Amino acid sequence: MRFVVLGAGAIGGAVGARLFQRGADVTLVARGGHAEALRSGLVLEAPGESVTLPIPVVTDPAQLTWSDDTVVLLAVKGQHTDHALSQLTGAPSDTPVVCMQNGVENERRVLRHFPHTYAMCVMCPATHVRPGVIQVHSAPVTGLLDLGCFPVGIDELGQAIADALDAAAFQSVARPDIMRWKYRKLLMNLANAVEALCGPPGRNSAVAKEAQREGTEALEAAGIAVASKEEDLARRGDLIQLRNTSSGEWGGGSSWQSLARKSGSIEAEYLNGEIVLLGGLHGVATPVNALLQRMAVCAAVEGAPPGAWGVEELRELAGVQGEE
Repeated sequence: MRFVVLGAGAIGGAVGARLFQRGADVTLVARGGHAEALRSGLVLEAPGESVTLPIPVVTDPAQLTWSDDTVVLLAVKGQHTDHALSQLTGAPSDTPVVCMQNGVENERRVLRHFPHTYAMCVMCPATHVRPGVIQVHSAPVTGLLDLGCFPVGIDELGQAIADALDAAAFQSVARPDIMRWKYRKLLMNLANAVEALCGPPGRNSAVAKEAQREGTEALEAAGIAVASKEEDLARRGDLIQLRNTSSGEWGGGSSWQSLARKSGSIEAEYLNGEIVLLGGLHGVATPVNALLQRMAVCAAVEGAPPGAWGVEELRELAGVQGEE
């Protein structure tokens, strides 16, 4: 298989790097200063490892020559999926596309264009805050990358992709019910906006827990199947082991990194906003998720740094009872 990684940020860069190290044919698609830096090689920092990898990079998929064995690993944030699809208009319609993204909306958008759409549940602590540099923070397993056909099922190609990832420092299980797992990850990701606004202390705060309670209620009202907490804990086991890289410890998740990079956008619409949407459709009040979505988007647009809000300050603003 030939892998085209569209979006060579934290997750795309980490997966592309690990596949390349195992001898896979990998091309990265990146933009701006990050693309320029990658032309000198992708710097991969991992616990006990720092290497520069000469992975081919382009700035637009139009620069690629497509082949029958090409698989697109879509790793852009949800707010950039439509632009990514516009970049893929030159790809054959039977090209397999794997959505390595948070949220549950991307697959529906991709399936409009590519019938061979796969969903992936990503559990991979990785960081991209400097051009050309990707940090992975877990060893010896870099991350968990379970996948399946969207909306359900698994096929021979999906199993082959899982096998390739499994051989490249990840663990990957092919699952016919992959969306159950992505909805569990969605509930976890509702804390991302709190972490971005308040820093790491926000992740387990009362506000984050209330956002997740709203999310659980909205998913139940919508009749959506979700993998249980017990299933999730059993899947993780002790596989994700956070360790320092040469640049230090893990600072925060994807939304925290969006503010740290001053990227100008954030994926809250496809995380907290998904719960707001479901709440509106099914009569469930979701005021905390609505607030977090608005605040995170405003912070990104205004260029606010991560951690600009205090945890207690946000709790009072959200009207959440209890003390931190």
